[in-house]
Amino acid sequence: METKAFQKIYTKIIQITKATCSLRASGIGYEELAMINGRLAQVVKIIGEVVTLQVFGGTEGIPTNAEVVFMGKPPVIKVSDDLAGRFFNAFGYPIDGGPEVDGEEREIGGPSVNPVRRKQPSELIATGIAGIDLNNTIVTGQKIPFFADPDQPFNQVMAMVAMRAKADKIILGGMGLTNDDYLFYKSVFENAGALDRIICFVNTTENPPIERLLVPDMALTAAEYFAVDKKQSVLVLLTDMTLYADALSIVSNRMDQIPSKDSMPGSLYSDLAKIYEKAVQFPDGGSITIIAVTTLSGGDITHAIPDNTGYITEGQLFLRKDSDIGKVIIDPFRSLSRLKQLVIGQKTRKDHPQVMNTAIRLYADAAQAKTKLENGFDLTDYDERTLKFGKEYSDKLLAIDVNIDIDTMLDTAWNLFSKYFSKAEVAIRSEFMDQYWKGE
Repeated sequence: METKAFQKIYTKIIQITKATCSLRASGIGYEELAMINGRLAQVVKIIGEVVTLQVFGGTEGIPTNAEVVFMGKPPVIKVSDDLAGRFFNAFGYPIDGGPEVDGEEREIGGPSVNPVRRKQPSELIATGIAGIDLNNTIVTGQKIPFFADPDQPFNQVMAMVAMRAKADKIILGGMGLTNDDYLFYKSVFENAGALDRIICFVNTTENPPIERLLVPDMALTAAEYFAVDKKQSVLVLLTDMTLYADALSIVSNRMDQIPSKDSMPGSLYSDLAKIYEKAVQFPDGGSITIIAVTTLSGGDITHAIPDNTGYITEGQLFLRKDSDIGKVIIDPFRSLSRLKQLVIGQKTRKDHPQVMNTAIRLYADAAQAKTKLENGFDLTDYDERTLKFGKEYSDKLLAIDVNIDIDTMLDTAWNLFSKYFSKAEVAIRSEFMDQYWKGE
């Protein structure tokens, strides 16, 4: 071993696996970065003097006498207002052709906020998407995933949320994006002139998958700077958490750890919680809200990734293709925002809770009528009307391409009620009926 200006250099590797190298070294810290043969690596295990490093680009071609240079610190990001409008890779280096950011160095992946410093979330985040704002309202400081099949347009939905959401900063953590997805996000943000409030950390399919593990920490450390130091409301969009978890399993399998359910590492719950628990509302106004995408393999909601995610997050938004209208909708039966009752009817119009519940009740009646129809039963006049209502409700309110404010959503629902039903069938409290009923 020799030492060059604070860097420890070793040249004797005792074990090499597909993703890791082990060597004897002293004075090394967990998560510290190192270069092995010109490749970036990170300390993942220390037992006595034996240090195991995960090599981001894979270990192929690394000899046992390769030079290992320890950097003396874990991954860092430089934070300042100059982050806004920029695209970075998983290591925080610019990929948009612009200059490096000058700012204060912060370690990524620190602890989440002490519960004592948190405040009960109470501010609404409007997205303009009725399937969210009307039925599953999101509040600042919430953590909520989209569950979607891999062939659904979840990147378009994420971009729409980014463009419409009322937040001071939007931070995108893209994991395993195709080049097309990356360019799609870039062009949407540039064309909308919204770059001044958007920051992106991107790992594409061309980068080693293990690099994805740094992306959420990079995005959330940047988010903490704007939420804590600048007291801004920050929305963090993470896509796709399934690819993040796959990268976790690659590492743990290559380190010969015994896999748990669905070949995921046994630490999956805490690995995911470490990310999601960064969502927070501070008493002085700063907040971090996390919306993530978890793709489902074959729609399987019981897979370890969505299963663990559901325990950690405060609800989920379920995307599905509606065969009746040929559009992707936010499914009202399988979606849930556990914090919506903190804002609906309080930060929104008083009739919001009743309109929401009534619309979903009538939509459920439409689903029953559809089942009767498919099984060859006769339909009543009421069934016929609910079917028409269900189709129009899907098209005008549940479809993800609907972009209106919450009052317009409520008015749209009232219009549909009076178009297809009598006052008695709608059965909303008379004070709201008198004020909003659109019929005769």
